[in-house]
This record gives sequence, structure tokens and C-alpha cells, in this order.
Amino acid sequence: MAETVLSFVLDQLSTFLREEGRLLGGLRQEVQFIGDELGHMRAFLREAEAKEEDALPRLQEWIKQVREAAYDTEDILDEFVARFARHHATGFYGSARRIFSSIKNLRARHRVASEIQSIKSRIKSISEGHQRYQSEYGTSAQASNSLSAVNNTTWRYSRDDALLVEEDKLVGIDQPKKHLISLLLQGDDYQLKVVSVVGMGGLGKTTLVKKVHEDLEVRRHFPVRAWVTVSQTCDFQYLLKDLIRQLHKEGKKPVLQWIESMTTTELKEFIKDFLQQAGRYAIVFDDVWDVEFWNTIKFALPESSHGNRVMLTTRRADVASASCIESRRFVYRIEPLSVEDSRTLFCNKIFNGGNCPGHLMDVAKGILDKCEGLPLAILAISGLLASKDVNRIDEWEMVRRSLGGELEGTGKLDRVKKILSLSYSDLPWHLKTCLLYTSILPEGHEIRCLRLVNLWIAERFVEWREGMSIEDVALGYLSELINRSLIQVTRVFYEGMPGNCRVHDLLREIIISKSREQNMVTITTGQPTRWPSEKVRRLIVHTSSSNNTQHHQQMQNYCFDHLRSFVTIGSTNPSLSRMLLSKVSGSSKLLKVLDLRGQETLTEIPNEIFNLFHLKLLDLYDTRVERVPKAIGKLQHLEYLNLGITEVRELPMEILKLQKLRVLRVYQLVDSSDDDYGYHGFKAPSNMGGLLALEIFGCIDASSGSIIIKEIGKLTQLRELRITKLRREDGKELCSSLANLTSLRELRVDSIGKGDDHEIIDLNHHHPSLVSSSSSSSFLQSLRMLLLCGRLEKMPQCVAHLHGLQRIDLNWSGLRGEEDPLESLQHLPNLGEINFCGSYQGEGLCFKAGGFLNLKQMHLKRMEGLRWMRVEEGALRRLQTLFLQQLPLLEELPVGIQHLSHLQRLSLYELSSQLREKVLENQKEESEEYRRIAHIPEILIGYYTDDRKWRRCNLWAEKEKT
Repeated sequence: MAETVLSFVLDQLSTFLREEGRLLGGLRQEVQFIGDELGHMRAFLREAEAKEEDALPRLQEWIKQVREAAYDTEDILDEFVARFARHHATGFYGSARRIFSSIKNLRARHRVASEIQSIKSRIKSISEGHQRYQSEYGTSAQASNSLSAVNNTTWRYSRDDALLVEEDKLVGIDQPKKHLISLLLQGDDYQLKVVSVVGMGGLGKTTLVKKVHEDLEVRRHFPVRAWVTVSQTCDFQYLLKDLIRQLHKEGKKPVLQWIESMTTTELKEFIKDFLQQAGRYAIVFDDVWDVEFWNTIKFALPESSHGNRVMLTTRRADVASASCIESRRFVYRIEPLSVEDSRTLFCNKIFNGGNCPGHLMDVAKGILDKCEGLPLAILAISGLLASKDVNRIDEWEMVRRSLGGELEGTGKLDRVKKILSLSYSDLPWHLKTCLLYTSILPEGHEIRCLRLVNLWIAERFVEWREGMSIEDVALGYLSELINRSLIQVTRVFYEGMPGNCRVHDLLREIIISKSREQNMVTITTGQPTRWPSEKVRRLIVHTSSSNNTQHHQQMQNYCFDHLRSFVTIGSTNPSLSRMLLSKVSGSSKLLKVLDLRGQETLTEIPNEIFNLFHLKLLDLYDTRVERVPKAIGKLQHLEYLNLGITEVRELPMEILKLQKLRVLRVYQLVDSSDDDYGYHGFKAPSNMGGLLALEIFGCIDASSGSIIIKEIGKLTQLRELRITKLRREDGKELCSSLANLTSLRELRVDSIGKGDDHEIIDLNHHHPSLVSSSSSSSFLQSLRMLLLCGRLEKMPQCVAHLHGLQRIDLNWSGLRGEEDPLESLQHLPNLGEINFCGSYQGEGLCFKAGGFLNLKQMHLKRMEGLRWMRVEEGALRRLQTLFLQQLPLLEELPVGIQHLSHLQRLSLYELSSQLREKVLENQKEESEEYRRIAHIPEILIGYYTDDRKWRRCNLWAEKEKT
């Protein structure tokens, strides 16, 4: 974290000194000195932070001093900008020159000089420590070797233990083992097959693959076998020599002594020659950390014609995919243990296979919930509990409450911490910062991915990259953390775009510990607690019903002068949030992030907020704010403004002063109980096209006519656009504007009206850029998601040529029977999700052979004339989820449903009672109806009973009961 702050401060210093350094007068040399000294320390600091946990206390103290000096330098720079640049009409530096040269109050200048001198003195002292520690701890190689030794030891012990576990002590391994064995034994014998097993640390990848590798049938099938443990810090030459020794041992041949003098290339050639002559082989590479390892080792593995097999275990999805590209994609993602298997493993360890006593059931459930199916954690915690008195529920409760503390200590959970921490240690510094920031999340809490990445951006954790939007860079960071199994995706918005995410609870405890050490985040629920530092930099308020008014009053005395971020998560205590907001907005002049999402008692924006010169993000989503004052124009550094699900319906002209504004969301659901009916938007100033930095814009009320539609065409950076209350006659102007938006990825258009009363959306207008008969048209070719809410006379001609489209929603389109929507969509190569609601008036839908080859999800709803569906063989080959809802005339399940071999879930909600009864009653295995759907793992049936109570059942669960 110190290295991150240091990098940012150095960048700011460099820019300032280059462009306006002469304004500092005699202070220029002092600021230059600070920058130079911090720069000299940066490389060593990165290595020192990497091994901070294992460093001596005095090195840890030095790291803390650097971190605080960097923080304070950032404060001085920001205070300088706020003091001397807030009254400018044009650029900051030009105005600062005029203000600084004519300033009459020299006390302000003297204070800046005094603070810079103070920082300089501290930096001198810290620099002496840097030189001392650098000579003591050595250069990069020595620091890296120290860290490697620690990590290697942790890794080696855990791997050895995993290899020695007896199979009869394992739980939940049978099905995964059978599946992997079948992958190894079946298939083409004339091609090398690579099977990758991927998942977060502690899931049991090594244990599972070892049991597969040692299986008797596998041993018989592959006479030549080897097991190579790779790790983060492998010595590649040593690894190759070890592989040669194992292969010779398997073949009962002596190992040639001169392999010790071979080069890497010679060793690889030796292995390749040996394997080509040896016959069928199976080799495991355990714990692979980077793609480069596979790209190097694969040249030592011959294809031959023996049906050879390679298995990899890895925490990283990119490694798993890269290793399988040339031999078809066999990636097995290992899942956490089920609730039942977790309980079995827990009881086997503590009660020797017996049941958990009734008085301990609740606390045991709480502990297992925390483990979230992670075998490593379950075994470690159950080992800790095995020494406790089973008659003392208080001892078990103490363990449950103190799991976070146990992970910080050096007891029985220290191994869990080190195993999980390996993935953190492997991150580059910018991803470490982003991961540490997830400590803002409460236990078990999900967060919208876009909310998280925009917080990262506002915090300045994300670096600009040439040719990329800042949000794309941030999403790349998120993707990398997901890829490394450190962040879990819980909902997908559309293919390739994660919707919600979370962090495993035990990993979260480790992240919180590291975040607290570095004074990155301070969390409060209103309860008395010891804060990590007097200088609170990021204050996070979690859900709380705390009414501790005495402590709330004490918090008013806390100093928030250094605060950069104030974020509320969940529904907080109203008096607590009001008190903190008042304190923060009045005293935190350096605040950059103000996220008050979900604070339902907030009805107006406090006036003090408009004095926060540095504010970059203002999130008021799901509050009761009714209006935006003209003072919003003072927030000239604002980049993100979210007024979604508020009462705001209009923005003042002053919004146009926010020339850095990148994200603007203002909307409200038409029907709060049903989002099928779309959104209310906001009335925008007529010249909104002046906000040229906008990338996300919605929902804009277009009922005022074509002027505002024309302005949209000026916003050429737009990536997401949502329009509501579009009039039919403005369709042509909209097409003209859309032709300018070459970066647009998401488009939502709602016409005037509600439900069946929507006005027609007319997007069938030719434009010079739109040649409807040519798939090479540039019109909307960047589009990934299209949502149309309103009547359509026919499908827009452009849709059939949107080859990048991944999701389409058609609500209340009411297309006539002869205007089959499937015709335009069936050959779109990337279409992965379809949602139709009231979209089609015809009696039937036929999915033709060869159509919708990439579609994975389909939701058909409220099409009241639909009587039949047909799936031809070869259509919908990858469909995984089919949701049929409120289709009252549908007489039977889709004809050809048996062809949907990849279908995982079929949901049948609020269909006719006749169809529901037919599905429920025809469960005899010899019946034709049963055979058509027997391959679908999950079939859910939902309906309202006669007394209007909702009931949902799983068909196969019902079958087991009978």
C-alpha cells in the first residue's frame, strides 16, 4: 500500500514541478528533494512490503514511516490545490499562477512552506534508515529469496500433507474423482490430452488429483507416470532433472549422472526423446502459477500416438485455459464441499464419525458457514475444536467469534492463513491494493461489480492506459482477481460481464487484517472499538442497529481532517449516519469519495458537500433525495454521480460545469414492484452534449423532442446509454445520433407508455453509416447488450448484423405472428442471453437447426398467445437455462426439448394448471414425457395456490418423495 501511495504522489509531484514548479519559489528545491528521495526508496519498499510479515520489528516500523510520509505528502499537495485553485474559471494551473502571485495572506504560504520543511526533515531521517536497511537486507535478489524461502516452506509442508491423506478420510471426492478418471481414460488415443483442475487455495486440488493419479485403473492404463510440484518459485532446471529421475525410476532405468551438467534446452530434449520411446505416459504438474511455465514445459512433452495425458492443478483460470487450448478444453473447476459433506468432514474429525451434539449444532453451523466448504479450513478449525470440552458451549462460541483473531495469530489456523495468503503475495502491487479495498465489505456481503470498480477509480488505484477507457482498465483488474480465484462472481450481467461479486469469508478475514495494519480502511458499526490510527483515511459504516448514543457523541470528537473516503454499506443506523455525514462533510476538505448508497432517510444533499473541492465520486443511489441544487456546479472534479432510484426528475443547468463527469445515472422504476415496466428518466438541460467526458449516461427523458436526441450524438465517448419516453417520430434522429457512438456497448430504449400501451419504437431508418444488407456496417458494431422496452412493428433491420451482441431484451414489443423475432437473432454468433417479455403475439416459436449456437440463457415471459414451442435437433446446442413464465396457453413442454443436452435448469413458473399437472404426474420412468426431460438436472415448478400463496417445488425432489 505504501508503494501505491508513493507511486501516485511521485506522479503528482512530477506533474506539478514540470508545469508550475516556479510558483513555489524557494520551495521548489524542497519539493524536488522529497520527490527524489521517495523515488529512491520505491524499489526497495516494494520488496520490503512483500516480506513485511516476516521482517524484524524495526523494518516494519520503517515501512510504516514511509507509508505515513507518503500519505502526508499527498495531503499537503491536495491542500495546496484546494487552497490556491478553487476560484478559477479555466484550468487549474493557469489560475493558480494568478492567485499565488497576487496572494495577500502570506500566512497561507508560510504554512505550506512549514509543512514541506517538516516533511523534508522526516524524509531525510527515513532515507538514512533506507540506506541502512538496504545494506542490511541486501538487494532485490536477497529480498526475493527471503520471501521465496518462507513461501516455499509453507507450500512444501501443505503439499506433502495433501499427498499423504488416506482416501477413507476424504469427503466429497468420489464424483470428482470418477469424472477426472473418465476424462483421462476416454477419448482420442492419438492426441495429447491436458486436463486442468482449477480453484482457490485450500479446496483440495492436490489431494483430488493425487487420488486420481494413484488409482489402480489409471496406473494400469499409463505405465509411465510422474508427479512434479511446481510452486510460485520453482527452479526450472531442478524441476526438469526431478522429472527425469522420476521417469527413469518408473522405467526401472539408471539415471545418467551427466544430466547435472545439461542446459535447459538439452534437458527438455532428453525428456522428449525418453517419452517418445517410453509408451503411454501420465504426468501431473501440481500448483502451477503462471502461463509461461506451461508455454515452456509443453515443448518437452511429445504428442506421439499413445494417448498421453497431462494434468495440472492451479489457482489461476488463465493457466488452466492456456494449457488446454491445443488439446481441446478440459478444464475442471473444483467446487467447495456441499453443506452435507462439510458437516460430515467436520464431524469425522471431531467426533470420529459420530453426530454433533444437539447443544453444539448452532455454533457448529456458524463455524461451517464461515468455512464455506473449504476443506483446508474445516480440517484446521475442527482440529482446533477437537481439544475443546464438548460440554462447554462457551469454548466453542469463543472459537467462532475469534476466527479472525486466530487467523492473525500463529496457532493452528496459521497454516490456513499462509496457504490463502500465497495468492495475495503473488499479486502485483496495484492488484494488492484493489484486493485490500474489498475489506470494506461486511461478512457474506455481495457488491455490484461496477460499484466496486468505480470506487477503485475514484480512489485512484487504477492507472490510465493508452487506447483504453479507465473503466475497462479497472474491469481488467477485477477480471484478473477473479481469474486468480481471489474474488468470486455471484451473478453475471451478461456473458463476459460480471454483475455481483464477493470474497470468501476466511480470505476476507486475512484481507481485513492486512488492511488494518496498513491503515487503509477503518470500519465502524457505531459500537465502541479501537481504530487502527488516529488519522482515519477511509471510513466505512456497516449495517447496524446500534443505538449507543454515548459512543456516537464520542465519535464527534474524532479527527477526520485526513479523510479521503466515506462509504456506507447496508442500512445503517439513521442517527449514526447523520452524525458522521455532518462531521465528515463539514471537516473533511480532502474527501474524494462519498458513497451514501441505500441511506433511505437522506432526503436532501447537505450544502457542505458542495464545498468538497476534491470530490470525485458521489453515490446517492436508493436514497430519498428529491432535488439537486445549483451548487452541484462547484464540484468540478466530480467524475461519478449516481442518483438512481431517487426522487430526482430534473438536473440544473449547472451540471454542465462538470467537465470531468464520466458517469451520470438518474432514474426511478416506473413500478417499484416490477422492473418489466422500465424506468422514469430525468429532464436534462438542452445542451447536454457539452459533457464530452461522459461514458455512462442514463436515463434521459426524451419526451421533450429531437433537440435532446441530437445532443446525444455529440457524446462520442458513450459506452452505456439509457433513454426513456422516446417518441416514435424521434426514431430517425436517434438512429442518426447512434451512428456517432462507435464505443457504445449497452443501449436501452424505452418508448412513452407502460406495458401494452407503449408507443412504437422505430429504429428502421437508414443512415449513411447504416447499410442494412451488409454485415460490415459500422452501425452499433460495438454493442454487447440491447434492451428495447416498447412496441415494435417489426424487428429493427440492424439487429441481424450486430455480430458482437451478447444479450437482447425485448419488453412489450408485441410483434405480430408474421414478425417472428427469432429470424433476426438466430445466426448472431455471440448471442448468449435472450429475455422476451410480452414480445410476440404469435402462437408458436420454432428454433431451427443450426440456430442460436452460443445461447446459454433464455427467459420467455408474458406472451399470452403462445401455444407451442419447437426445438429442432442442432438448435440451442449450448442452452443451459430455460425459464418459461406466465405463458397461459402453452399446452406442452417444447417439442424437441430432449435435444437440449446441456440444459441444466428448466424453470416453469405460472404456467397453465394443465401443463403443470402433466409434468408433475408423468414421472414414471417408462413414460415418454419422463424420457424427454430426464437429462435435465434441475426442474423447478412455481405457481400460486387457490388461496394466492406462492409455492415452488423441485420436480426431482417431488419424485423422490413418491
